[in-house]
Amino acid sequence: MIRTQIRSVRPDDETAITRFLAGLSLQTQTLRFFSGFHTPKPSLVRALMALDERRDALVATLEGEIVGHAMSYRGGAADVEVAVVVADQWQGCGIGPRLVDALLARAWLRGAVTVGMDVLGENRRVLRMIRRAWPEAKLTVSSGSVAVVAMIDPAPLFAEQGSGVSPLML
Repeated sequence: MIRTQIRSVRPDDETAITRFLAGLSLQTQTLRFFSGFHTPKPSLVRALMALDERRDALVATLEGEIVGHAMSYRGGAADVEVAVVVADQWQGCGIGPRLVDALLARAWLRGAVTVGMDVLGENRRVLRMIRRAWPEAKLTVSSGSVAVVAMIDPAPLFAEQGSGVSPLML
């Protein structure tokens, strides 16, 4: 497993998040944001950094560089909605699931029992991951995207093995 650090977004992450987003391939940008861009707008970067009673945001870093970003929003079709993106060269290394686990552990501690997400229908890798993680998830297809709602199982989120999410980091 890649030795990334997962932590909350900090106010001084703006430049690093902008660099991270600009380094994503057009395909990765589109799969996460449903649109691509050459340079991320400041409003997008600010939205990805927002932390308050309804929003949470985490980054995965490797040697000081951001290699993944995850965010959640309380409300919507589920108790908490999540979205994750990992740098192209680090996809498939387990960073995305670790970010999701960390977000869900934090959301569960705040009372969330269901998780939701919107996934482009062409994002087969993420849809397979969802099917493995939440075989009972409700998937609704509409206009090329898949709305997912699933129950949060806290047991694996706080297990000693597996994701390694510690309540101490939350």
